[in-house]
Amino acid sequence: MHEYRITQRIIEIAEQQAKQSDSELVTQVTLVVGDNSGLVADSIVLYFDIIAKGSMCESAALIIKRIKPKLKCKKCGVLFERKPFSFSCISDGCDGEGEPTEIGNEFYVESIEVS
Repeated sequence: MHEYRITQRIIEIAEQQAKQSDSELVTQVTLVVGDNSGLVADSIVLYFDIIAKGSMCESAALIIKRIKPKLKCKKCGVLFERKPFSFSCISDGCDGEGEPTEIGNEFYVESIEVS
């Protein structure tokens, strides 16, 4: 349910940006959401449509760029997506194990377009 409050804040930020630009409408908001961020992108989309009614964001497109988590091999340093039940490196000839990275934890507003 914390997506509701976060979505409210996204709309507030977008409206502030539009007002600072002397614009009347927000036309697009682009978010980056990592799959390990703890946020459900589909919930943000749902709440955005509901909360934006009657605001400068009412007709805005919401674009969400999802980031899949990646591991980094301790041995060769390659970044890779983890296969189910495995931490093994995907590089040919490497028998290393991957460790967690910050990739996939992202959550931020990438851009706001106004008109």
